[in-house]
Amino acid sequence: NPFPEAVMAIGQSLLPEFDHEMANTRKTLERVPDDKFGWTPHAKSFPMGKLATHLANLPNWTNVTIDMDEFDMAPEGVQVKTPECHSQKELLEAFDANVAKARKAIEGITDERIFQPWSLLAGGQKLFSMPRIAVLRSFVMNHIIHHRAQLGVYLRLNDIPVPSIYGPSADEQM
Repeated sequence: NPFPEAVMAIGQSLLPEFDHEMANTRKTLERVPDDKFGWTPHAKSFPMGKLATHLANLPNWTNVTIDMDEFDMAPEGVQVKTPECHSQKELLEAFDANVAKARKAIEGITDERIFQPWSLLAGGQKLFSMPRIAVLRSFVMNHIIHHRAQLGVYLRLNDIPVPSIYGPSADEQM
């Protein structure tokens, strides 16, 4: 038999990638200085602090995805507010707490549940529905990676050393 008797659950198989991406995200958040929270590269862009706060809160979407069958991001037309961070210390505290809760949820999800549909709503209207595994990969992991890259550009534009992520950066040789 070429297959082991005990097959790893899909949630368990996500943990090494999750841990790697969260460690790299934390390295990026550690670089955000308190005095640059209001800095923005363009009028259409988030200020650095708002972008970093969004990034610190995104791991919580893991729990929303795993623990709920659907989430309405604007019940009765009112956008759900996420906690705000006003300093690097608050960013890291929020991020660490969200990552710990998210990791625990991933550790505990069954293969049956990971393939069940999850839906995003706005004002009671369904925007989409897809299997939880697709939501975890796209709207959680890829979303975090996307905004982490944006934050890396913000750091570069402020002459703040960019951390190495998948290899050396111009500021850090491995």
